[in-house]
Amino acid sequence: MEEIIIKYYEKPELKNPILIEGLPGVGNVGKLAAEHLVSALDAKKFASIFSKHLPPQVLIEDTGVVRLVSNDLYYHKSKSKKNHDLIILVGDYQGTSQEGQYELAYEVLDILQGYGGKLSYTLGGWSVGKIVTGPRVLGATTSLELVEKLKAADVEFSKDEPAGGIVGAAGLLLGLSQLRDIEAACLMGETSGYFSDPRSAQSVLESLAKLLKMKVDFTELEKHAKEIDDLTSKLNEMKPAVEPSGDELKYIG
Repeated sequence: MEEIIIKYYEKPELKNPILIEGLPGVGNVGKLAAEHLVSALDAKKFASIFSKHLPPQVLIEDTGVVRLVSNDLYYHKSKSKKNHDLIILVGDYQGTSQEGQYELAYEVLDILQGYGGKLSYTLGGWSVGKIVTGPRVLGATTSLELVEKLKAADVEFSKDEPAGGIVGAAGLLLGLSQLRDIEAACLMGETSGYFSDPRSAQSVLESLAKLLKMKVDFTELEKHAKEIDDLTSKLNEMKPAVEPSGDELKYIG
């Protein structure tokens, strides 16, 4: 088997597209944001990436039919001559090894440049270890010009945040883009990291929408955020009013 197999369903004509990446990660912020964008824009799938660098697994659809795990590419053609077309990368998993991460990211950038694309945005979460009701969006870019552009879209920059850099596809695509003369930026929403965080995903998408100069309907994300709020409220109500003493039996279930 080849390292990477790309199956094209169609080869659309795109004008200088911008890449938007949202693969699974901390709080699934990037994944939720990118998948919501695909749905809101009614973007069309044009290619799937299969690779031995992804987990050896199939997923079972509601119909009972299986499909091999993949990363998928969608496109959206802008109706305005002022805006760029989009290529949106979503997927079931990130690469399972360092080598796989590099190979998959490089392949995606090959596709972007093949369409004449010169800009990419990666989306992700930044774990703060607690539930945040009004998550900030933190940024990192490949150029000072992009820093100012992101600040105008309510993206914050701090020399101390995020500590340790950006791991995985969201960071790697930035680094490889810089080597290939592609402008790139990462938008990271604050998240507890404990569960999929639609509120953080919405914050990231709000900034992205400003950068792309487009309107996005957030109804579904707001609905999911409300469901998470209800769930956490119920869990808090279930906590014992009095903390058990050290002499009492404790169970982990």
